Amino acid sequence: MLLKSPLNDIHKEFRAKFKEFAGFEMPIQFSSIKDEHLTVRKTVGLFDVSHMSNVWITGKDAEKLLTLTTLEDASKIKDGMSQYTAILREDGTIIDDTIFMHLGEKYMIIPNAGMSDKVTEWLNKKSDEHNICATAENVSRDYVILAIQGPKSRDTLQKLIDVDLKKVGFFACRFINISDVECIISHTGYTGELGFELQINNLEKAKKLFYKILEAGREFDIKPIGLGARDTLRIEKCFLLAGNEFEGGRTPLEAIMSWVIDWDHDFIGKDSLLIQKEMGDYYRLTCLECIDKGIPRHGCEVQNEGKKIGIVSSGTLSPCLNKGLAMAYVHPEFREKDRILDVIIRGKQVKAKVVKPPFVKKDWYKQN
Repeated sequence: MLLKSPLNDIHKEFRAKFKEFAGFEMPIQFSSIKDEHLTVRKTVGLFDVSHMSNVWITGKDAEKLLTLTTLEDASKIKDGMSQYTAILREDGTIIDDTIFMHLGEKYMIIPNAGMSDKVTEWLNKKSDEHNICATAENVSRDYVILAIQGPKSRDTLQKLIDVDLKKVGFFACRFINISDVECIISHTGYTGELGFELQINNLEKAKKLFYKILEAGREFDIKPIGLGARDTLRIEKCFLLAGNEFEGGRTPLEAIMSWVIDWDHDFIGKDSLLIQKEMGDYYRLTCLECIDKGIPRHGCEVQNEGKKIGIVSSGTLSPCLNKGLAMAYVHPEFREKDRILDVIIRGKQVKAKVVKPPFVKKDWYKQN
């Protein structure tokens, strides 16, 4: 039986079209994916992302547990800040990518949809194995997660809050009161636009807050946004989706996540990554922009002169560029900028060019 967001009735009220995603019945769109996508790029949209997970990490060694099990040295992340990272197996492959928030003496980690139990069990297992005084508790079903994203997201939320949101810096997080609702706010998101995410553990108040945010954003033509636009928005910015980019067991080096690896501390999987790094012959995530007409999809083969040299992990038709876009794992010899490769779409060779990420640059709407 599919799980449902606590806001499911509201989504039905707004006539959402639903789809199964990672065990949840979630709204895929309310109007159209393109309309919702461009709304976020131009003004502001409101997402329900309660299919994501919430796990508290507590105990005197909470920092130590995170440092051992993620790519980040948690001691470097100050109270009131969050960090994007990943949890690895001993062989260096990614269990999940995640954000953790440092909130006083405890941390909240946000696993991907359907990963809460797996991540919680892994953290507690490693805590026991390494005699660490810290506990992970899965509280995912106690929370509603809202994301307010777009150039007018700050202006929208500011109407409901006394704190100056301009002082809540990028990746900052804190407990806050928004329109009499206690929640955790973080200056984060999955769209590449200005945005904030709210973790709310009062389910009834979360419903009321959803309406209040829509009312606050009315002058900016705010709209509820589904998972369809969430996917196209993140692909345009080359953001990873766990079920796609990590399928089959990928490492942070393969997924071009070297920038989040703190090599100056010991973590599970480090030795395997060092070996892979030294060998250097691994496939790497590569951005491809279609020259011919065609929409790449997950699983499409990438070829060079008829020979398979890669596979698409995520693909879409860009609402901003009106071109087919793909992220693909490609052999290291074929990744140089402007190289032309073929993506096989429904048996047809579609020419695509290797480009530097992201596909859609910052402030796209202002420049277009």
